[in-house]
Amino acid sequence: MKIQFKKLPHAKDLPLPSYESKYAAGMDIRAALEKPVTLKPGERALIPTGLKMAMPEGYEAQMRPRSGLAYRNGITMLNTPGTIDADYRGELKMLAVNFGEEDFEINHGDRIAQMIIAPVIQAEVHEVEDLSDTERGDGGFGSTGVK
Repeated sequence: MKIQFKKLPHAKDLPLPSYESKYAAGMDIRAALEKPVTLKPGERALIPTGLKMAMPEGYEAQMRPRSGLAYRNGITMLNTPGTIDADYRGELKMLAVNFGEEDFEINHGDRIAQMIIAPVIQAEVHEVEDLSDTERGDGGFGSTGVK
């Protein structure tokens, strides 16, 4: 599968998204910033990537946090996984939040997120009067227990 990327002027010096290990599921995505962004604890910011993309019909890009940033610094992405639809052609941006206890600085070129490409199935929607019964029924949050 081929995915087309277009670099915007503020990302011309950055590499395209890439898989950083042989069996990586996600491509690392970098921040494309004119100046550093400092996130104070509890703050969030929309971080530009300087990229636009075109995917084949029937696929989506899922934008996710990087586990190391989340573990070490409490930095994650809101609306995760964020979906980039195959027909979207705007700049990719990440909604970063600092759940850590200290300020966190994001610099131009920092790897801040990862992108996973996944197939999409669009379902046919039908309204019915009744649904089939199951053993679980309408048991919701916590209904199946912990163990």
